[in-house]
Amino acid sequence: MSGWNELPSGLVTFMFTDIEGSTRLARMLGEAYRGVLGAHRSVLRAVFADFGGVELLTEGDSFFVAFTNADAAVAACVEAQRRLSAHDWPRRDAMPRVRMGLHTGRATPVGGEYASAEVHRAARVSAAAHGGQILCSEATALAVTAAYTASARPPVGRASNLSSVDLLDLGAFRLRGFDDDERIFQVVAPGLEREFPRPRTAEAPRHNLPAAHSRFVGRGAESAELAELISHNRLVTVVGPGGAGKTRLTLAVAEQLLPAYPGGVWTIDAATAADGLPTTLAAALGLRPEPGRPMIDTLVEQCAERRMLVLLQTCDAAPALTATLVHRLLSRCRRLDVVATGRAPLGMAGETVWRIPPLVPGDAFALLRERASAAQGGRPGDGDQQLARLAARLEGSPLAIELAASRLRLLPADQLARRLDDPLGALDNDAAGEGRHASLTNNLTWSYRTLGTRAADLLRRLAVFAGPVDLATVEWCGPESIGALSELADKSLVEVVPGARYRLSDQVRAYAIRQLVAAGDEHAVRDRHLTWAMQALDRVATDTDGTVSLTELSPYVGEWQAALRWAATCGDVRSGLRLAGALDPWWREHGGAGEGRELLARLYQRGVGNASGAELAGAYLVHAGLAEDRGERERFLTRAEELARESGDASLLIRALAAQRVQLDGDTEAAERACRDVIAEAERLGTSSAALPAVLALAELLWRRDALTEAAELLGGARQIEAAHPEDRGRRAVDWLLGMVALRRGDLVAAHDHLVVALRSRLRHGFRGAAADAVAAIAVRCVLGGDTSTATVLFGGAEAARGARRTESFGAFWSAQQTALRSALGDAAFDEAYADGAGLGFDRIVALALAVEHPDLEDGAARFANAVSGS
Repeated sequence: MSGWNELPSGLVTFMFTDIEGSTRLARMLGEAYRGVLGAHRSVLRAVFADFGGVELLTEGDSFFVAFTNADAAVAACVEAQRRLSAHDWPRRDAMPRVRMGLHTGRATPVGGEYASAEVHRAARVSAAAHGGQILCSEATALAVTAAYTASARPPVGRASNLSSVDLLDLGAFRLRGFDDDERIFQVVAPGLEREFPRPRTAEAPRHNLPAAHSRFVGRGAESAELAELISHNRLVTVVGPGGAGKTRLTLAVAEQLLPAYPGGVWTIDAATAADGLPTTLAAALGLRPEPGRPMIDTLVEQCAERRMLVLLQTCDAAPALTATLVHRLLSRCRRLDVVATGRAPLGMAGETVWRIPPLVPGDAFALLRERASAAQGGRPGDGDQQLARLAARLEGSPLAIELAASRLRLLPADQLARRLDDPLGALDNDAAGEGRHASLTNNLTWSYRTLGTRAADLLRRLAVFAGPVDLATVEWCGPESIGALSELADKSLVEVVPGARYRLSDQVRAYAIRQLVAAGDEHAVRDRHLTWAMQALDRVATDTDGTVSLTELSPYVGEWQAALRWAATCGDVRSGLRLAGALDPWWREHGGAGEGRELLARLYQRGVGNASGAELAGAYLVHAGLAEDRGERERFLTRAEELARESGDASLLIRALAAQRVQLDGDTEAAERACRDVIAEAERLGTSSAALPAVLALAELLWRRDALTEAAELLGGARQIEAAHPEDRGRRAVDWLLGMVALRRGDLVAAHDHLVVALRSRLRHGFRGAAADAVAAIAVRCVLGGDTSTATVLFGGAEAARGARRTESFGAFWSAQQTALRSALGDAAFDEAYADGAGLGFDRIVALALAVEHPDLEDGAARFANAVSGS
């Protein structure tokens, strides 16, 4: 050792030096290298002695020296480099280029040596330097600055000769073997080289964003919207249900925003921050703890002036601690922005809450196709159509899509889609593990276990509803529901949809149903839902004056079907029979006849209970109307007739007789007689309105044989009957048939008036198939008016709109009209116009039909001319 023999203790500055390229220099100089090495050692030891350095170790061409004062250590390095440059070396290229590194830290010598990580840090700083360069750590730079700012003590040795020395900040670097960042400074002074390559160590990372394991798919609009929000708001919280893709989206957006944050982008997850949020964030930033100082203070000081973005993931794992950290960061670090993710907002002042939407259908399909291909090893699997149908059932949930892609290794897409009425049963794997994203059940349990008692109870009660509910329904579910609903919405278990309605996703509903069963409350809650459904049925009937309107029914259909399924299983049979009657027109229009028959059969099997004969007869009539097999239809019509006679319900009896006896597809003379018999029987029993189906059937039969005057008179008398017949009032069948009679007569004005009235009513009340028939009739009106092109387009649109709703009535008439049009236009023109109509879509084809000009307004129309002359 040279200089002082006593090793410094407390705050010590360590110096390491060595010769850059010493091996090359030794090989080049040969025996002369011994003299160069000796001279190098003599120069440095003289400087150490002059500046109070204590030499601990010399090995080969390196030195390890300790200084009591950082300013003395810096001055020693500057002087050493100057003396080395001024020394008379044997030849110019023999001058050793010495690199030097300094670091200041607390250390206590034991047994003539230091056992401290600070020594290793100083060695790594030196290893980062180039020959002729002096580097020091931030701790040394701060110590030197503090010493000369205070100027309270006399300088040691020649340490006062630092007035011309400057410290150049080279930036943050990651020293080998250390997990934190180290800010490195270069000592700059006259007589020393200034230009060097970047330090020989890795630069400190500008972010800790994890590398993605798979490609980020879709979310283009959401990425742009979120990036815009972040650029204008200091605190943005991305909120959504578990598995919605919050973390993946924010990481992707953060990567795009890297250029906007010179201080970096840093992410931590509150769910895995075992050492606390400040400590975890500090570790991500490369900050090391300071003895006796809270980490949050260190963190705030280091971030105070940095333009940086902090991503806090899964904040609902520690909401209070997250809010505290965010408050400190935003209050003390004016250039720092925060993006938080969670299932609920943080509830802080200045917070911008952005709810992540489900994937749009195109993105959901693209993600499923890519993940399915990966899950199946890139081999061809299901076609795009099957995958698109499956994706449409997954509600735009990235987690559900990922699980479905894995399940496609086992099941074809079509089979899996059919099982998604219970998404948990279809997608979850018992061996998935405990991770919150390992299964839908784990994911939802993470949220459910944070709920208060009232919120959990409300969630279970809402689960029996098939679709969105309004606030009145929520309040009907139980007392103090508003607060519980707010908690469910905040925690992304209930979605607020337009119109102040509240919706559970299929996944949440399936999970909540399981919790309802586990709590032992299913029977009571479903019975209560059945009561709600019956009250809704009464309310709809009152609001619509009894008119059957599918438009009015549509918001309740899902609830009534769910309630009917419960009634057919364990609920009240009488209520189930009534619900089946209410759903009958919906099933006929939109499909569902098979399920309707099955549910009715299950109700019969449970026993009719306290249902009256009339109620059961009505159910048999519904069943017969849904039956596709003639034998089944006749069997239930016979039962309905028997029960109607037993109960003395004349209206039901006439309906049963009309359905049983009137057949339009057989002998027309026999059909006419049957219609007249039913009408006569209805008049005898004093229930003429019940015979409306027979009256309409008779009018069509008369139309077929050109008995137009009789048909018109019959229909004219049926107007009042139809007005008193709620099941058919919305269809305006009388106007429809009067329009057909007028077409056969060639009276375009009357035909136009009646058909437009029928079409508007059918549209208003949701009878799409019947509306398509009205469009076809308006097409005939166009044929008779000479507009063959519009007529062909309307026929094409009507045919496409009918689909499965095709009616047998007037089918031969439509075919004859289209054959005439084809002859008039030619095959090519007819097919082109027909295809145009089929491709327009229902709304546009209806608009085209309603836009057909009234005959009174057409050029040369007799009535229009008379009206003008008469005015």
